Amino acid sequence: MGKYQGCSLSIWGLRERLFSVHSHSTIKEAMKYLCLAYLEEKKLNALSKSKLEALDKKSLGYDEVLRKSGHYIVSNALQPVRFAATVRNRNGKSFVTDGPFAETKEQLGGFVLIEARDLNEAIQVAAKIPPGRFGCIEVRPIMELNQQ
Repeated sequence: MGKYQGCSLSIWGLRERLFSVHSHSTIKEAMKYLCLAYLEEKKLNALSKSKLEALDKKSLGYDEVLRKSGHYIVSNALQPVRFAATVRNRNGKSFVTDGPFAETKEQLGGFVLIEARDLNEAIQVAAKIPPGRFGCIEVRPIMELNQQ
């Protein structure tokens, strides 16, 4: 597991991942990366209304920076985990439980889908995503599936 500015990234051998992703990719210049914003809802809920509004404004401002730089594809925040459900399919039956799957302090709070030349550029972009200061940003290459 790699580290970038105090945030764990899901990098299984950076060299292996870059080789694996690029060796199967038909994209010559840019790849898509999903930047997952994990944060502690308790910390976010403890912010004053004005600080939450400032965070939203900063996040929307960064989206605009990404649009102008050509990195931006789409982004959104998620509703709190109390509105989430997890579905598991086992032996032909579906089981639904309340909340997110993982038992952690940090929950998935939103995402930004970007285009970047490589993982290093994607990490540089993700490091500036404002909600990251309340948790971390996981950067994952998108696996393009060929639809034939």
